[in-house]
Amino acid sequence: MSENLVLELSMQFAIQIVNLCESLKGKNSLTNQLLRSGTSIGANIHEANYASSKADFVAKMQIALKECHETEYWLKLFVKTNIISESVFAKLSNDSGKIRRILISSINTAKANS
Repeated sequence: MSENLVLELSMQFAIQIVNLCESLKGKNSLTNQLLRSGTSIGANIHEANYASSKADFVAKMQIALKECHETEYWLKLFVKTNIISESVFAKLSNDSGKIRRILISSINTAKANS
């Protein structure tokens, strides 16, 4: 159940990241990093839903969690260097935090049930 929620949240988050990166000009190497990590979260969650085993599921979800943490790093860097506003950062940071908490819970539950 929570995997479907986290998949939807990660898709909406990826859309926000794509739109943000498209709106930024002149920061190609930095926006590419944010774009890659921000969209990878959902891709790995999607892949986890088709895992071949519980261990494979956990591994994919852990990769998604790592990508979530990386995305949060890039967002912090972007706000600290005035590439994005505090309000944009707050919204995206809140959304990534929701995804991160669900991922942690899903990983812990899957590990406990294996």
